[in-house]
Amino acid sequence: MNKKPYKLSHTEHLARVNRIEGQVRGIKRMIDEREYCIDIITQIHAAQAALGSLGRLILGKHLDNCVSETLQGGSKADTDEKLQELMQVIKKMCR
Repeated sequence: MNKKPYKLSHTEHLARVNRIEGQVRGIKRMIDEREYCIDIITQIHAAQAALGSLGRLILGKHLDNCVSETLQGGSKADTDEKLQELMQVIKKMCR
């Protein structure tokens, strides 16, 4: 089964990505300026949490749309492939 373009716009996620990008630039600046290690680690954790939150949001939309559509009208092979794909991404997200 070919991966189809996402039907819904990812535009709403760009603001989050821009904030995360700003956080990462801030971390780089903190390292360049030799700021306190614990403060840097705190900011790294915040950026990781923001990325995780964005990933879960996009995964939820994927479940609501792409997976739901396949489960309702797809072939057994398409459904199996979609479920296997989900398991792989969930394993990666749980690491």
